[in-house]
Amino acid sequence: MNITERHQLILQRLQEEGRVSIQELSDMLEVSGVTIRKDLKLLEDKNLLFRTRGGASIHNPYTIERPINEKELIHADEKQKIAKAALTLIRDNDSIIIGSGTTVFQLARCLHPASHLTVITPAVKVTLELSTRPNVEVLQLGGLIRPNSSSVAGSQAERTLEGISCGILFLGVDGIDLDFGLSITNLAEASLNEKMIESAQKLAVLADSTKFGRRGLGKVCSLDQVHYIVTDSGVQPSVVDALEERGIKVIIAK
Repeated sequence: MNITERHQLILQRLQEEGRVSIQELSDMLEVSGVTIRKDLKLLEDKNLLFRTRGGASIHNPYTIERPINEKELIHADEKQKIAKAALTLIRDNDSIIIGSGTTVFQLARCLHPASHLTVITPAVKVTLELSTRPNVEVLQLGGLIRPNSSSVAGSQAERTLEGISCGILFLGVDGIDLDFGLSITNLAEASLNEKMIESAQKLAVLADSTKFGRRGLGKVCSLDQVHYIVTDSGVQPSVVDALEERGIKVIIAK
């Protein structure tokens, strides 16, 4: 098999699977890992794929920060379905944290508890949505508001979280990578998310299927800290299997 044939098979596999590993390609094409790495570099130089740790992806694994008003329009239907599916994780008389981001904001919009619920949030839009909602008590974290996310970040919000313990954190992310873990595009908010995770007994990640296999600038946590991931039907079955093998309950929104 010559180099052109190898490249065609690599690209065909990527079209089918979305991402491939060096080991998988090495076994399939019966060549060394060194050869595969050279092939992937040549294909990346031609803008035909993106190299990732241990393999390659057809999608850019690195995400950029977008204004929240722009992000709201992206995969809006999927986000609404994900939010409704996440409601089943909230118990009566619970206390929860709702992070920043457009998917978790949809959770706030469809939240109408029959009994008392305490919501802690750094997101101004979540507070405005819930501040007059029956049976909901809101604790708005303080600090400087970031225009891109309409959410606070910084030491003041983090100090408030040090004195808080709640049931579950609903977190939005920009990337879910099996190796890198959870990540977002802003470092200041990554630090705040770490504090929110420490304050909650369980962590539920709300993310549409396009977030898988991607990475933001700031790592939030590894996957072993995640209890639930609520996503849409576009997620690959092999990814679901890999997550559930790590003890994460994956909920597919219908």
